[in-house]
Amino acid sequence: MRTLYGYFRSSAAYRVRIALGLKGLDYKYEAVNLMPGVSEQKSDAYRAINPQGRVPYFVDDDVKLSQSPAILEYLEEVYPGTPLLPEGAVNRAYVRQLANIIACDIHPLNNLSVLMKLKAEFGADDAATKKWYADWITEGFTALEKIVSTNAHTGRFSFGDTPGLADVYLAPQMWNARRFEVDTAAFPTLVRIDAACNTLEPFKNAAPENQPDAPKN
Repeated sequence: MRTLYGYFRSSAAYRVRIALGLKGLDYKYEAVNLMPGVSEQKSDAYRAINPQGRVPYFVDDDVKLSQSPAILEYLEEVYPGTPLLPEGAVNRAYVRQLANIIACDIHPLNNLSVLMKLKAEFGADDAATKKWYADWITEGFTALEKIVSTNAHTGRFSFGDTPGLADVYLAPQMWNARRFEVDTAAFPTLVRIDAACNTLEPFKNAAPENQPDAPKN
């Protein structure tokens, strides 16, 4: 039985939801409320499941994995029927490069735990944390836009005309950019690719607002 522990607004869990949808894999969704003041991820009950106390956490029968890159690589290797990576070592490295600009250089600096520490220990108010968030997205997206807008492999999606791993990372980060009101006008290629992604059911179904734990009002 496949089970995904996640939170509707978690970018990392969002990635895994998209990948599961693209691969046509059914799973049970277990919500873990990360909302400050609730913080179910810090509970003894959840840490007994995932000692790191983060989401996503993925269970596939006897396989138990945290960290979205590891989960996505596992899905790619074990369920190769709908590949997220192109053929060829060079092409795969290129796509991983795109994904890692988001996974390594944008997302970790804008994680909920980082934003909460900025507020709690460094006195950052909402305006300051919002600027922090926007600055790191803008820096990462500037590089990403330059790469994809000039690369011959760019098609309807980040690599060709089939959604893949880079898009799995891009769509959640673009969702975050909109949530934090980041001006994305300087990134027309990324905006176009994201719009193409969000015409597809796996991306629509994985969107935060469509999760069982999303607020209904």
